[in-house]
Amino acid sequence: MHQMKLSDVEVAAILPLVDGICAEHHTIEDERLIDMAPLYSHELPRRLRLFLEQYRMEEPSAACVISNFPVDDDSIGATPDHWNQVGGDSPSLRQEVFFLLCGVLVGDVFAWATQQDGRVMHDVLPIKAHRDEQLGTGSEMLLWWHTEDAFSPFKGDYVALMCLRNPDKVLTTICDADSIEWSSVDVDLLFEPEYPIRPDDSHLPKIGVGDRQTSDPLTQRLLEASGRRIIDQYENPRKKPVLSGDRNRPYMSLDPYYMLPDQMAPAPRAAFDAFTKAVDAALTGVILQPGDIVFIDNWRAVHGRKPFTARYDGTDRWLKRLNISRNLRISRGARRSSTDRVIF
Repeated sequence: MHQMKLSDVEVAAILPLVDGICAEHHTIEDERLIDMAPLYSHELPRRLRLFLEQYRMEEPSAACVISNFPVDDDSIGATPDHWNQVGGDSPSLRQEVFFLLCGVLVGDVFAWATQQDGRVMHDVLPIKAHRDEQLGTGSEMLLWWHTEDAFSPFKGDYVALMCLRNPDKVLTTICDADSIEWSSVDVDLLFEPEYPIRPDDSHLPKIGVGDRQTSDPLTQRLLEASGRRIIDQYENPRKKPVLSGDRNRPYMSLDPYYMLPDQMAPAPRAAFDAFTKAVDAALTGVILQPGDIVFIDNWRAVHGRKPFTARYDGTDRWLKRLNISRNLRISRGARRSSTDRVIF
């Protein structure tokens, strides 16, 4: 795993930059802040910028971790009961801004209209109503390893997580494609579009959008159309390849929990089963500590989460999440404008 620990000198240089941004922008969802973030990020220490550029271009590992950014457990307040309780004047704005600045060094952040009311930065925390659900906001159920948003042609290149709190040392599971025993896998067959996949539950309207309404007629129509498309894809799943790119070092895209082996022909199903076993055998993980940021290459890795018992008392695991694209133009037909970051 590609790793970097910020030095005390680097942290001392970063904090005034971050605090200045926080003084000017009071929420991480400020569109002007998100637009300015690539310029602000040029002021981060050179070693950090080089580290992330090497990760982005050279693909030395499917995951990288940046550690040692300060998080004061008292200052960030209690872990909320639900992501919809997190709004402006966030007590963790300093951490959110640093996370955003790191994120824009590898690509463009974006949002889904069907997830967390279209917010760019998500909160990953246990929600009691989701306790036994296959969701990042679940807890008791194993979150199966997966490619983030594997069902969509607009899936991000990276999913990034920043830890604010993880007292139970919950493991984020990761499998790097370079760790897979490819000789046991029928690579050619997995390159064929033989594998039906549904949208995951986080995109279903009852989970991700809630009671969201807007006074803008166009946005409301887009929200409703987006919900209909998701439901249609759930009921009529598309078939996709599992592998793409270089056959000697392939990219992956799959979410086994939402795939339908019974609708696969015998040979593709056998290839799929062998591949999932190879991933299981290579699965490792990382226990994120407060202040850690992990970038997961969404083409080179799958990730998940071990189950844990949530207390719902303000002390539970709390992460921030970003979706990042290296080519935002591929989703232009599903966004309101070239500058809009929400995919409908």
